[in-house]
Amino acid sequence: MSGKYLSLTTYKRDGTPVPTPVWFVVEGEKLLVQTDVRSGKVKRIRANPRVTVAPCNARGHLRGERVEARAEVLGPTATAHIEELVRRKYRWDMLVIGPLRRVQTRFGRDRGPTVGLAITPDASA
Repeated sequence: MSGKYLSLTTYKRDGTPVPTPVWFVVEGEKLLVQTDVRSGKVKRIRANPRVTVAPCNARGHLRGERVEARAEVLGPTATAHIEELVRRKYRWDMLVIGPLRRVQTRFGRDRGPTVGLAITPDASA
């Protein structure tokens, strides 16, 4: 999958889909995502690793077909590696996003440290 944004759809316990546009990098057969450890998508993935992914724009409007996949929350060692890959791919975007995140943190939107997600296409789908 190529592009700048990925629509990552996770599912609530009642089955309601929650699509979120995210930055991603490709490594081998996996899509890697960095996100806040306290985000809703991490909570939903821990409860149900089934997700769908599709290329999208920054607002989440799909630019391709959805693919069934499985997501896994990774440990701290993998997270540091993903952070570096994301930093390389999105270095110019981070010049804008970095200061915005610092402002959010200062005004109470701190979601804690980041965590890595590994997304693998579901072979059984």
